[in-house]
Amino acid sequence: MDEEFRSLTDRLGDESGGPVAFHRLLATDDDEELAGVLIERERPLWAREMAAFRLGCRGDSRAFEALVLLLNHRDPERCVSAAHALRLLGDPRTPRAAAALATNSLRTAYALHPVRLLADLRAPESVPTLVSTLHRLLTPDEPHWRVALACVEGLGNLGDGRARPVLEAALPHPRLGTAAASALSRLPAR
Repeated sequence: MDEEFRSLTDRLGDESGGPVAFHRLLATDDDEELAGVLIERERPLWAREMAAFRLGCRGDSRAFEALVLLLNHRDPERCVSAAHALRLLGDPRTPRAAAALATNSLRTAYALHPVRLLADLRAPESVPTLVSTLHRLLTPDEPHWRVALACVEGLGNLGDGRARPVLEAALPHPRLGTAAASALSRLPAR
């Protein structure tokens, strides 16, 4: 059992409130049963999350929509699990969906995990989205500095020269300056 699955089962076991339904979803190897959980009415969130995670980790694209919704959830632990499953799912729609979540100015508070996922995916959408998101977050008194920091770190890891102007603009920011300098040092020479 990998670390992400162990974390998920510990959290959802507590949340489920009843061992029978939880253990049934945990034990089943029937992808059809798991997919049914995603579409059945009145299923609790913990059950949908368990089914989506398990299907996503197996590469079943029926989990995609549920995982994208969980990636932008207010509970960071759900976002971490969804990002992990989306990485393993390998669905070609994932970068576009993560980019849409990262750039939604009304949901910036929940954009940390979509930003990190985009950097990990190294997709064509990654650099333009992270540049755009970071640029928007460089305003004075921006409360979502952790999302901005994830953009800076992701751009450094991606090492694309298109990030240079926005990383240079991040240098004077107290919470971003050190990471921006480090990211700039990883970009190709001009």
